[in-house]
Amino acid sequence: MDFRAIGMGLLFAFIWSSAFTSARIIVADAPPFAISAIRFTIAGIIGVIIARALGQTWHLTRDQWRATLIFGLCQNALYLGLNFLAMTTIEASLASIVASTMPLIVAFIGWAVLRERLRPLAAFGLALGFGGVLMIMGARMGTGIDPIGLVYCVIAAIALAIATLMVRGASSGGNMMMIVGLQMFVGAAVLFVASLIFETWTFNWNAKMLTALTYTIFAPGLLATWIWFALVARIGAVKAATFHFLNPFFGVAVAAVVLGESLRVMDVVGVVIIAAGILAVQLSKQSHTPK
Repeated sequence: MDFRAIGMGLLFAFIWSSAFTSARIIVADAPPFAISAIRFTIAGIIGVIIARALGQTWHLTRDQWRATLIFGLCQNALYLGLNFLAMTTIEASLASIVASTMPLIVAFIGWAVLRERLRPLAAFGLALGFGGVLMIMGARMGTGIDPIGLVYCVIAAIALAIATLMVRGASSGGNMMMIVGLQMFVGAAVLFVASLIFETWTFNWNAKMLTALTYTIFAPGLLATWIWFALVARIGAVKAATFHFLNPFFGVAVAAVVLGESLRVMDVVGVVIIAAGILAVQLSKQSHTPK
């Protein structure tokens, strides 16, 4: 892994993790599904315009279209939509911790559903990672966690795991920025319908919310997604996924600094344990990846 790839991975992890804090700010003044649909529509338009300016085309391969549709549904509609909904009742730091377990969920699904062999280091990482999650949840249960919001986060993390499994198809064959833009429209369409059914459109437009929305559109929405696709194309999905071990650190740190969310001792210990578990799972995959 070269220095450029390391830099891309670090930047991706930080931007991706910061999205929970900006989302928490946004949903305080807007219905989560509606504002997400608006966000994805704007990001999609910008992404397609940039792609066309770069000479890219929307004539994608069959695998790219399939991956774009599934990625748009799983990441944007389910993962981001449900996380926005969850953060109307739970803290951004907790949402980021649950979302960071995605590599653990991928490994668990591979073992439990796909009957893949679970190597000792990966098994140790799974036990360690989920143990860290239970430690944090146990410490926070007495502080009044909304169980429904927590369930939304868990479903969202599972959806992200499915989306991640589809990245390889989307990152091959070029047209990455076009794919980024088009999958935004998939999420926008699904969440617009969901908003019409479940929400009342009441917005409190203000400078703080608009700043957070603008940041979310351009940074986690467009830039981080493009970096992820580019990173996967450069070093492969297995090595790229290693950077997810940084998400718990960045997610909790940004929420504490920007939102002033409390940082408990058990949170810090649990985050370190989760990160170690994620790293163990990813290192296990790397050490047995054919060269």
